[in-house]
Parts: sequence; structure tokens; C-alpha cells
Amino acid sequence: MSRFSKIFRSFAVADGLVLAYLLELNIAVLRAAPHPMRTRSLLEALGLLATYVVCLGLVRSGALGSNVWRALLYRIGIYGTVQQSYVFFKHLLPVVNPGSLDHQLFALDHALFGFEPAVWADQFVTPATTEWFAFFYFCYFFLLAAHIFPIVFGSRDQMLLGEFMLGMLIIVCVGHTGYILVPGFGPFRAFPELFKHELPSGMWMDLVWSTVRSNGAQKDIFPSLHTAGPCFIAMFSFRNRDQLPFRYTWPLLTFFAANIIGATMFLRWHYVIDVIAGFAMATMAALVSPAVTRWELARRKAQNLPPLVPLFGSKSASGSAPDNAGRATA
Repeated sequence: MSRFSKIFRSFAVADGLVLAYLLELNIAVLRAAPHPMRTRSLLEALGLLATYVVCLGLVRSGALGSNVWRALLYRIGIYGTVQQSYVFFKHLLPVVNPGSLDHQLFALDHALFGFEPAVWADQFVTPATTEWFAFFYFCYFFLLAAHIFPIVFGSRDQMLLGEFMLGMLIIVCVGHTGYILVPGFGPFRAFPELFKHELPSGMWMDLVWSTVRSNGAQKDIFPSLHTAGPCFIAMFSFRNRDQLPFRYTWPLLTFFAANIIGATMFLRWHYVIDVIAGFAMATMAALVSPAVTRWELARRKAQNLPPLVPLFGSKSASGSAPDNAGRATA
């Protein structure tokens, strides 16, 4: 068997997912009409793809002798490039799809549900309600960080680690693809005339505004990742509630996820169809990721392949096999 074939066999489903996503970004920019930011967007997309290919090639080929570098490069390649792509979306989205589908999304909400929650909630706008929802909206970033860093960089359980990483990558890659296909600004910008009350200033609301204005992609509404991310983490935690800390955190995470969903509409960022799409995507990721991870671990054990996700501090590059409980031992 050729060296290339061995490397290809060691690829995981998540590896192929991210590769397809980064190729999609490059193709979308290449097919875009002339635009002042087109060259910059193409260089950024090519840079992400090149970084990913180099990192993944070094990891899956076994060229790195250090387990620490193998583990770090894998996380940079497969997760870092996907997250960094969002930072580039502020320039990339107007290049690949300069239009907006706000009116179509608004009309779809009325056709399906008869009203728009963001407009309906305008009657309840007060400093207290705004701060309540702004707090939960901003907590989205803390909730993700509190799970991504400990699990992705600290977990040695290949089943837990593989399930979480694949689920989050499904959400981000599919979600970012949705931004490209269904661009929109959200009710607050598309239909300002429908709101009688301005959202009052406050500590948390000001933090939300500054974060969105400085780092937001601006046309990133469908599907709602503020819905998908917390919902997936809540489902993931409930599924793994036999383990610490999820045994105690899943009810709190469910409460936070519900309030974050409400915040996306109360603060006028999302249409209800965005939220439904985000919840559907979280459900899909929660169902698909454990099944695929179990299959991956069994395949790697049978073919004596390296670990699904390289671990920090592992003593061997050999594959880690699931034990009787379906977990992986390092």
C-alpha cells in the first residue's frame, strides 16, 4: 500500500468535513463577481486551506515525533481554521453573495407562523428585560469557551472528544455555509421602522453591541449559531450525564440555551426561521456525531490506525481502542 493510501485511510470524517468546507469557501470566492475585496478574500480563504492541508498532512502522515505537536497542530488545523474563517466573513460574505434575503425570511415567518417574534417582543422592551437577554446573549461566548477548551484540549476520552468535536464542526461548517447561501442582516437593520422602542443602553447591551460591531460578520443570521451551539452543548451534556461535570451542568445549560434562544429574537438579531434552522442543526449534530464517532473508533481499532483525535501527553501514536462501555482508553 502506498504512503498516500495509508494517510488517506487515517483520515477521519471530521477531517473530510473541514476540507470540504474550506474548499467550498475558495470555490465561492473564485466564482464571485468582481469586487474590491475579492482578492483579499481569496488570499484569506487560500491561507486557511493551505494551513489546514499542512497541519493535517503532518499529523496524519505520522511525520511528527512529538505527541504534543501532533495534538496541537491537529486542533489548529481542524478547529482553528474553521473558527478563523468567521473572522474573515465580514469581508467574504459581501463578495460571495452581495444580496440580502431579509424580506424573504420575514415573509416566510409570517406565512408559517403569522407573526415575527422580534416585532411582537417590542412591547416588552425595558431596561431590565433588555439587560436580562443581553446577559444571556453575551454568555454564549463564555458557554462555548467553557466547553471547547476543557474538552478539546483536556479530555483523554476519545469517544467524548470525538463526539464533541465532530458535533461542533458540523454546526460551524454547515452554519457558515448557510450564511453564504442565505445572507441577511436581521430584523433590527432590515426593518427598523417596525420597532417603536429602542433597545436601551446598559452594561450587557453595550457589550453585545460592541462585540457585534467590531467582530460580527454582519450578514450571519441563517441558521442561528447562537441557537445551534448552546442547544448542541445542552444535548451533548444530557447524553453524557452519567459523567462529571455533565451530571450537574446539563439542567443549567438547558436553562441558558433557552434564554439565549429568546435573546436572539428579543434583541432583534434573528427571525424565528433562523432559530428553528439552528435548533434542527443542533439536533442533527447531536444524533450524528455519537454514531459516527463509534464507527470511527471501531474502524481504527480494526485497522490499527492512529487515534481519532491525537491526545496531549499520550505515550504512543498507536490507535486507542474503545473499551466495553464504548469509551476509548489512551
